Amino acid sequence: MSIPLAYNLRNLVVRKTTSAMTALGIALTVTVLLAILALLNGLHLTLSASGDPRRVIVLRRGSESELLSNIYRTQFQDLKFKTGVAPGRDGQPLASLELVTAINLTNASNPKGMNITVRGLSAPGIEMRDGVRISSGRWFTAGRRELVVGKSVALRFPDARIGKKIHFLRGDWDIAGVMDAGRGAQASEIWGDLNQVSSDLGRAEVLSSVLVRAVDPAAAKALVHNINNDQRLNVSAMSEQDFFELQTRSAAPIEYTGIFISVIMAIGSSFAAMNTMYAAVARRTREIGTLRVLGFSRRSILFSFFLESLLLSLLGGLLGCALVLPLHGISTEIGNSNFTEVAFNFRVTPQIMLAGIVMAVVLGSMGGLLPARMAAKKEILSALRGI
Repeated sequence: MSIPLAYNLRNLVVRKTTSAMTALGIALTVTVLLAILALLNGLHLTLSASGDPRRVIVLRRGSESELLSNIYRTQFQDLKFKTGVAPGRDGQPLASLELVTAINLTNASNPKGMNITVRGLSAPGIEMRDGVRISSGRWFTAGRRELVVGKSVALRFPDARIGKKIHFLRGDWDIAGVMDAGRGAQASEIWGDLNQVSSDLGRAEVLSSVLVRAVDPAAAKALVHNINNDQRLNVSAMSEQDFFELQTRSAAPIEYTGIFISVIMAIGSSFAAMNTMYAAVARRTREIGTLRVLGFSRRSILFSFFLESLLLSLLGGLLGCALVLPLHGISTEIGNSNFTEVAFNFRVTPQIMLAGIVMAVVLGSMGGLLPARMAAKKEILSALRGI
């Protein structure tokens, strides 16, 4: 015969202060873990939305950053006519020679400024990024000092809005439009005409990278293999998806630190749950004896106390999920391989909350098993005497 669930619920209510403190400790542990998972999930979604399996990025061999890569125009001429490169609307190969640099912008929350990626590119570079569109204003005009800013940049920096000017390199650049890249990382960039940017930067012949679009994902893989095996070019190629996947390395220190803190807090929460249950067993010794006299088995008592610990941890897990939910959708930034900032939102998903609840239940199991075992082992006469 099993002990009714109402018995466990009543005991949690009677010991409401102790139960609340233990549940809160578990909740804080779950909150820290879920906040880290939500941050990493948001970054991963942003970067995965930025890549296309048909697009291939080419950098100088050994480089993983566009900012530190050098690609010459002569190399570009060889790359754009490789087998498998898709044609554009004008019939020319969809290949874009690009120059990446950075500009420091300030706002109220960052008076010292933040580094934002500035990308010089031409019409094919815009055409092949079909997930990017103008949300207000217009595209920049070739040959002019005009810029188009990502939606995230325009929202965070008042000086980077339509009608404003940014002093950059050798002069003032007009903000001609704002582009919407959805969840993509391009929303954190500023785009301008390749020839104008390279001229002002004094890098007319030495650029940063080449982006090409293959006819399909299979052709893209073959193109990567072809470029990497071409010893004349001395460049390395990878799919754009793989390139953006590498950018998640910037979040590794945050991930490791968060997990370390979560583990330390989890150990503390587990001991707190254990202490709570040990105290409950000590206070309810006569109750345990009475339950045995009424015919409840040792196994029923063990399960009852273990279940009580699980209910306590489940309450903590649900509270932790409630505490982390307000983070959903909040925007934050993190540095990437170009030493600039990428904006993204915290993403709290049902899967992440389920992971938090599972973690809480595991903590409750670890903290409740030994006290439950001690309660079940008590002899009837000793329990009735309160020993």
